[in-house]
Amino acid sequence: MTAELAEAAAGIRQGATRLARRLRTERSARELSLTKLSVLADLMRDSPVTAGELAATGNQQPQSLTRVLAELAAGGLVVRTRSDQDRRQVLLEITEAGRAALRRDMAGRDAWLSAALGGLTETEREVLRLAGRLMDQLAAMPATLQLSRVWDK
Repeated sequence: MTAELAEAAAGIRQGATRLARRLRTERSARELSLTKLSVLADLMRDSPVTAGELAATGNQQPQSLTRVLAELAAGGLVVRTRSDQDRRQVLLEITEAGRAALRRDMAGRDAWLSAALGGLTETEREVLRLAGRLMDQLAAMPATLQLSRVWDK
């Protein structure tokens, strides 16, 4: 890894961490844990999925999500259905109530971030839009891929 990449990585990590911390302080709705919100957000993006696919997205073991998924299902925020292709497989999907809960939780953070973005230039906002898309791409990379790229340099 070059010194330039290490410096860039440290700066991105620090900025992303500080922004994530700030956004957590802007949460007004406390009805759901961060783990439940993360599961709902993943389901909103990639629904329907199996528990194994959902766990892999969050770099977790499927067993660690068992209780969380049961609670979300009991609350009507997630539904479980059998796969049409493989009846042994259970698919998870976010419900409209789950989407509404996620929207309620994001509203305060989105309001704060919108106001903060108003203080930036259009060019700065466009850079942040691009950075957001790139961070999503980085987050989707498998951990082994990231490490192999680092060690190959």
